[in-house]
Amino acid sequence: MSHDKPVSANPVKGRHTRFFVTALRKRLLAAAGFCLVLGAHAAGPITVNATTLTQADTHPDVWMSVARTYSEQRYSPLDQINAGNVDKLGLAWSQDMDSRRGLEATPLVVNGVVYTTGTWSRVYALDAKTGKLLWSYGPKVPRAHAVELCCDVVNRGVALWQGRVFFGTLDGRLIALDAKTGKLNWSVVTVDQSKPYSITAAPRVIGGKVLIGNGGAEFAGVRGYLSAYDANDGHMLWRFYTVPGNHADNNNSPALAAVKTWSKAGWWRLGGGGPVWNDLAYDPKLNLLYFGTGNAIPWNRYVRNAEDVSGDDLYTASIMAINPDTGQYVWHFQTTPGDAWDYDSDEHLILADIKIDGTKQSVIMQANKNGFFYVLDRNTGDFISGNNFAEQNWAKGLDPKTGRPIPEQSPYDGGQGKLTWPSPFGAHNWQGGSFSPKTGLVYIPANDVPFLYQAEQQKFKAPETGWDTGLNLAAGALPPGMDPLLQTALIQSAIAGKLIAWDPAKQRAAWTVNYPMPWNGGTLATAGNLVFQGTADGRFVAYNAGNGDVLWQHKLPNGIIAAPITYRLDGQQ
Repeated sequence: MSHDKPVSANPVKGRHTRFFVTALRKRLLAAAGFCLVLGAHAAGPITVNATTLTQADTHPDVWMSVARTYSEQRYSPLDQINAGNVDKLGLAWSQDMDSRRGLEATPLVVNGVVYTTGTWSRVYALDAKTGKLLWSYGPKVPRAHAVELCCDVVNRGVALWQGRVFFGTLDGRLIALDAKTGKLNWSVVTVDQSKPYSITAAPRVIGGKVLIGNGGAEFAGVRGYLSAYDANDGHMLWRFYTVPGNHADNNNSPALAAVKTWSKAGWWRLGGGGPVWNDLAYDPKLNLLYFGTGNAIPWNRYVRNAEDVSGDDLYTASIMAINPDTGQYVWHFQTTPGDAWDYDSDEHLILADIKIDGTKQSVIMQANKNGFFYVLDRNTGDFISGNNFAEQNWAKGLDPKTGRPIPEQSPYDGGQGKLTWPSPFGAHNWQGGSFSPKTGLVYIPANDVPFLYQAEQQKFKAPETGWDTGLNLAAGALPPGMDPLLQTALIQSAIAGKLIAWDPAKQRAAWTVNYPMPWNGGTLATAGNLVFQGTADGRFVAYNAGNGDVLWQHKLPNGIIAAPITYRLDGQQ
């Protein structure tokens, strides 16, 4: 394994994707890439370890993990940049990346260095004050692997631990680098590379264990799991499978319990799906690790379970809690039993203590792909409340006691399909939301996009290459020869994006900002009574966290999809 040639720190001609940092006069913020800069000196160099990560709120100047803390709130206690002065922000520096493709990473900032990733799983270290490139590392992912990816050659970031940088690669490797030099420390293959697995998520590190999942449930042969590796040398410590496999693989109690919920004999030959492809959360007091799981394979449950579609297909489309020391199952809550719509539960999970009917409760929250916002007891997984935060017509609602959805008629009945909200893009997807303890609101990047779910017209046969959905994906295409202006008008009238400030205690929106397009960026909430978000049309915007008023915006050459961060360096936020 060797380094690629370092990226030039000079601007590159052409419309490259770019990493931006804004500052309040001489004060700093980053959005993915984007950072904010404004205010007190750190006590000295920080070693990222169990103590500092668990006590991240005592280190507000740095951003040590993807969502800053194990609770994944994406909230900063810094308030030098605030509602009263945010309109003074301006560009501090920018760094052109060596790509014209998507940047989805949330950057980390520790000891004056920005660590981030770009396309093809490349890693970059930049000077947090000037943007100067310190080092870069290219893992040399085979370009042919792009045919086995769902959604472009992207990566969502790194993890830091005791002087090492950890990241996953598109072809399924987990790699550790020296944080100062970018030199290879160790590399392990985490998947069966003969199958269409991929990694785009950022790892997490808990107690010296590097946690990484995988994606690929659009393709036959993928069986989801989460793995833990020793941070020192990369040897595997445990693996938790999210769906049962064949009889020989069902050697743990969760898999044995789950197999009863799958109906069709031999379904496991297609893999099952249920990958852990996005964010993780952790409660140090309970010592519980939380994650969501993806869709089953194929999407169409009438192909998946032709003889009987009454099963739940566990543990797909579920929120799960396990013991991070051993990988042992603790509890699960399934958001979309027997999923037929590609409604993953891999969306951002948030841990918080909130008052509900006057009583403080320790909860885990998620704005799910299926359009419902869930509040669960994070000790037990018991359902507390849920309500739809976006347009949806696939369910009549949720059972008020169990939270189980009450589905409408199947989209595949009758053969014509059904125009359904949300689409497989999801009412909320991987773009991280944020939670402000000051306002008690969750800030959700939401999508309103419909999709015509129609079964394949011929008898299903698992494809050797390409997506394995069991659907006629062309059913919703516009007629050929239609006037382009009319096409544009029809599309624009059918889709929209929103920033929703959601009250999880009352299960309703406190305020909403409407966007002309979906697929807008993740959010950042700060103690300065601010919410930051990038938009699909290339604006970086600061909102009043309490009422949604636009306080500042900056136009950029590209759309922004990742969540921003803020840090403080030499007394400046």
